[in-house]
Amino acid sequence: TFCWEHSPVQEVEVALVEDTTCIFCSDSVEGLSSWNMVCPVCKHAWFHKDCIQAQALRDSTSSFHCSFCRDDEEFNREMFILDIRIPDRLRTWENTMVFVALGKRCRHCDASKCLCLGGREKYDAEGPSQLLLCSSCAAEGTHRRCSHLSPSMASWECAGC
Repeated sequence: TFCWEHSPVQEVEVALVEDTTCIFCSDSVEGLSSWNMVCPVCKHAWFHKDCIQAQALRDSTSSFHCSFCRDDEEFNREMFILDIRIPDRLRTWENTMVFVALGKRCRHCDASKCLCLGGREKYDAEGPSQLLLCSSCAAEGTHRRCSHLSPSMASWECAGC
């Protein structure tokens, strides 16, 4: 990293429009300096160096791109030249067990009182032990019997949704 005195300054061929704000923090972006930048591709997304660095640390190489035009190749190359460090790892939220759970389908009954004889993990393709997933989030499920759902009811929505 560079000190404020030797930090690279972006060469831009676009004029800053009055009242332009940072796309991340919404504070004013005043003039071209080593602390204000613009996307080199679309030339519409303005941001502070600290704001884009924070975004790079959150996204990492797996998804870092211009939030306005979504370019990643030229954008990342320019950001690297301008001393924005982009970690080579999964995004921070992808490292949690929550992310792992997103890929798994709900296969149990979440009713407060499960009435199925086989228990929460047992379900059938149809009938009272059929497991219905929430039609909005698919993160929770219930047996027809446990939520008193008629055979004609094709969908169900959990309490959270």
